[in-house]
Amino acid sequence: QVQLVESGGGLVQTGDSLRLSCAASGSTDSIYGVGWFRQAPGKEREFVAAIRWSESNTYYANSVKGRFTISRDNAKNTVYLQMSSLTPGDTAVYSCAATFARTVWLERFFAYDYWGQGTQVTVSS
Repeated sequence: QVQLVESGGGLVQTGDSLRLSCAASGSTDSIYGVGWFRQAPGKEREFVAAIRWSESNTYYANSVKGRFTISRDNAKNTVYLQMSSLTPGDTAVYSCAATFARTVWLERFFAYDYWGQGTQVTVSS
């Protein structure tokens, strides 16, 4: 099993940057991929970005491509989501998730078995 803890959320203004962290513990050697998802009030959960744990492959939603960057520090068992040029449309609870399966579906929430508790990101206009 893996435990995930997100941090770094907060209240920022339009155009600001923010970095989220997802710290993993437990059976981290078995992680294949880590993804970030977000959910705004009244909206469905949305894929944001994903990364393969031991490779450099990254995946992004079109809505964040060019503004968000996902990265990992394997020594710290941590995945980061650097967010820039934030807009009110980015306001949501951001959650990270991990999967052990060698899946091609890293952009789909059903590919993940382990989820963090989420961190709130609020962007004011």
